[in-house]
Order: sequence, then C-alpha cells, then structure tokens
Amino acid sequence: MEELAREAGIPVRTVRFYRERGLISPPRREGRIAWYDDHHLARLRTITGLLERGHTLTGIADLARTFESGRDVAEVLGLGEPSEETPVRLTPEQLADYFEGESTPENLALAMELGYLGTDGEEIVHISRRLLDVSAELVREGVPLATVLSTGRHVRAHAEALADLFVSVLQEYGAETDPEPPQLRPLARAVVDAELSMALDRRLRRKPEEPEA
Repeated sequence: MEELAREAGIPVRTVRFYRERGLISPPRREGRIAWYDDHHLARLRTITGLLERGHTLTGIADLARTFESGRDVAEVLGLGEPSEETPVRLTPEQLADYFEGESTPENLALAMELGYLGTDGEEIVHISRRLLDVSAELVREGVPLATVLSTGRHVRAHAEALADLFVSVLQEYGAETDPEPPQLRPLARAVVDAELSMALDRRLRRKPEEPEA
C-alpha cells in the first residue's frame, strides 16, 4: 500500500479510506502480503483527476459502478468497428472534460444503453468521434446532455427506418448480389442531407401562429 500511495502521489491513509469506501478493489493477497497492480494505480489516478474536476467521492463511486456494470467495447461494436465512423478512446477524466458538469451516472448509463459508450478496462470508448464532438458542442451551447441523448434515441429510430428503406430499394433494383452496393452510402447521405436541409428551411420560415383573440 505504501508503494501504491507513493506512485499515486497521495497519502497512505487516503488509499486506505478509498478501499474502505469501495472505490478501489481489494488487493491480491499472498500470505500477509497485499499486492496492488496497475489497475489499482489507474483507478487512484482517475479518482484524483475527477476530484480535481469537481466530482464528489459519492459521485465518483456512482460513476465507477456505472462503468463496471456497462457493456464492454466488444459488445458495443458488435461484429466489428463501424465502416465510416472512428471510435474514440477516453479516460474518465477526458470524458468529464468533454461534458463538464454533465458526466453524471444517469447520463453515462443512458449513453451506454444507447450503445454510444463501451468500456475497455479503465478506458471508455465512444463509438463515433463525430457524434462525440457534436454532442459536446450542443452541451457547450446550453443543451443538457440528457436532452442530447434522448434526442439521439429519436434520431436513431428514424435513421434505422431510412437505412431499411434505402437498402431495400437498392437491393430490389439491380444490386441483389452485392451486400452493400458502392453507391448506397453516398446516395443515401445526399438524399437525407438535402431533404433535412429543406425541412429545416420550411420549419424555420414558418410564421408563429397568431394568438387566439
């Protein structure tokens, strides 16, 4: 424990307190000797980093339980990494920096449920850099992360329906032997982008309804 505390840059009594609170797992024991490893050191450094970012010990314990109960990255990625999206590896501290004040256990649990986040040891993996950056930008603009995530759930439902539509059309007309016709993604993106742009135009130009007399 003394060596672990020295490597982590904290007092031994603090390590002992974290153990009592369940913030770090028990050491491996050989007789009267307790062995700590890199996992314990990484967890201590994570706790220190999150405390510096304003999290409480109770909040950190809740976050740790959320991470430990979440799906691992292999389950989130399924059969393989996305063909066009770039997963991002983050420490808990880096994730807290992305969503300052919004990295709550509830939000993380929802992100894991949606498949945006997975865990890989002490690291967190976000399925898409583009989605991560857009989500962080929305939060910086004042949209609560919980709202961003719930909106993402609705967007995904529509995206799944659109994907089914495009795949069925192209498979029906001349692409039966190709599991993914090369023109599928650019055509689908172009149609959706144009239609969404025009829909936003219509919505933003719509005059507010006159108040009732």
